[in-house]
Amino acid sequence: MLVNPVASPELENPAPPRLAASLEQFLAEIGTRAFRFAEAGLRSRDDALDAVQDAMMKMLAYRERPAAEWTPLFWSILRRKIVDVQRRSSFRLRWLAPPSERSEDSLVDWADPGVGPSQAHDQREAYARLTQALRALPARQREAFTLRVLEELDVADTARIMGCSEGSVKTHLSRARDALQKQLEEFR
Repeated sequence: MLVNPVASPELENPAPPRLAASLEQFLAEIGTRAFRFAEAGLRSRDDALDAVQDAMMKMLAYRERPAAEWTPLFWSILRRKIVDVQRRSSFRLRWLAPPSERSEDSLVDWADPGVGPSQAHDQREAYARLTQALRALPARQREAFTLRVLEELDVADTARIMGCSEGSVKTHLSRARDALQKQLEEFR
């Protein structure tokens, strides 16, 4: 007698469909911001896409966790992936890469297609300046600024994600804000 695997109750997915849809929605909403965070840290579009995809795949193992834990958990996973890629890339032979991959000046165009050409240019220029200023920051300051200001996480969650004390987060954030203000002062 053949058993239909679809009809077999023990082979059904234990996660309720509503929970899985919520995790999918969470990942869809955080995807663009996560990519920008990874790209700023890795300075490579392809590496950033890989890191975000790996982090999202790892999040699937935590679908049973409460939704309130997903945000800090995701950012912790993504941060570790970025550090892993940075470590691996430091051992690569960069001079073997084609010149197009060595360039750090290639930026993603995030401009809204609904705006006019002048406004689109201004937005691209502003994004390029901000990205350049963020890249110039030390890694810990960049992480603190991105998680606290752009992701609007609280100090406790940011400290847990970065693996440091809340006081360190505040110090890194203060230094990042000072450095960004000095770098972007002329752009105002």
